[in-house]
Amino acid sequence: MTRLLHIATAWPRSADDVITPWLVTLCRKQAAAGHDVHVLVPAYRGSSQQRYDTITIHRFRYAPSKWERLTHEEATPDRLQRQPAYALLLPSYAAAGMAAGFRLGRRERFDVVHVHWAVPHGVIGWTASRAAGAKLVTTFYGAEIRWAESRFPPAKPFLRWYCQRSRLIAISASTRAALAPYAPDEIDIIPFGVPLPADRHDPGPQPTTGDPVILFVGRLVERKGVDRLLEALATQRDQRWRLQIVGFGPERDRLAKLAGDLDITGRVEFLGKVSQEDLVAAYRRAACFVLPATLDARADTEGLGVVLLEAMMYGTPVVATRRGGITDIVEDGRTGLLVDDTVPAIAEGIRRVLADRGLADRIGSAGRLHVRTAFGWETILSRLDRVYAGHSGTVPIQD
Repeated sequence: MTRLLHIATAWPRSADDVITPWLVTLCRKQAAAGHDVHVLVPAYRGSSQQRYDTITIHRFRYAPSKWERLTHEEATPDRLQRQPAYALLLPSYAAAGMAAGFRLGRRERFDVVHVHWAVPHGVIGWTASRAAGAKLVTTFYGAEIRWAESRFPPAKPFLRWYCQRSRLIAISASTRAALAPYAPDEIDIIPFGVPLPADRHDPGPQPTTGDPVILFVGRLVERKGVDRLLEALATQRDQRWRLQIVGFGPERDRLAKLAGDLDITGRVEFLGKVSQEDLVAAYRRAACFVLPATLDARADTEGLGVVLLEAMMYGTPVVATRRGGITDIVEDGRTGLLVDDTVPAIAEGIRRVLADRGLADRIGSAGRLHVRTAFGWETILSRLDRVYAGHSGTVPIQD
């Protein structure tokens, strides 16, 4: 049994809270495998320690409760961009986190401290690992590196210092390339895992008999590129299709207005938040899943593209742009279609999949096999255990 402390930005505040599902699943899987799992995250409006299944959640207070909104409601960089005054909380956030990490480390004597988002949690994780005499492991997602380089230059020397003191994991090859200038040693690539259907003979996609459904799932933020998807579909008015958008976010109203301006409102459904059962049904009935990721104003893009893995898991053919970690998941023409981040290219990719049923079936089946082989949680947990034990966790992502 390994005593693990994960340090992250957020944890669900209630049973129906959908934030950080990948971290929740990781911790649950590790606990089920026999590890003693703890999580340290900031408080949200005064929230305190809690139990989550067999996982102990520790929350550190860093401000009066009405101000403890730097995390959970939206990504911290988004919060700081919209409300710069919240930057005043960053010193107390770091100091309170370090104090909590020190106390936890001294008391619990963890074997491994696993940091998520080294900016700003690296100092918290380093403090906890020193107090516990624990191995320090850090997963990088790409966005924190881009944010540090474009918006917070003092973080760059910190990254050089920190990366010499932690075992490093990147979720994709593009993230590893971005991290390489700061890292003197090997960087493992370990992506997210996805929960595979319990039945290996799962029926897979079950497209509807009406107009082909094009599906997007994700947070409605600039880097997802949903505006380009709407513009691409507006060029295909003479084709049969309808678009379903699952998710919510600050871009929702702007996107709805854009659909109206493009005169395609009647063919676009904003479904918002849906249940897990309805999400699975949406993947299965879709004729095509599209992730039109782009670069946002902060030069941020997809670190990996977990929704692509989910779609491929059910055999849904996917079309995605060549951005960030997406190219680690999709092999063009075999497990999906990769297109340039332009409106005409996105439109052409969708047109190809909808027009060629043989192509759609072929890339859907290959994508499904690829996800089972490379991205199942058993594979991911095995790689992490190797890193925790001091071995390489990198395994080529291939069938």
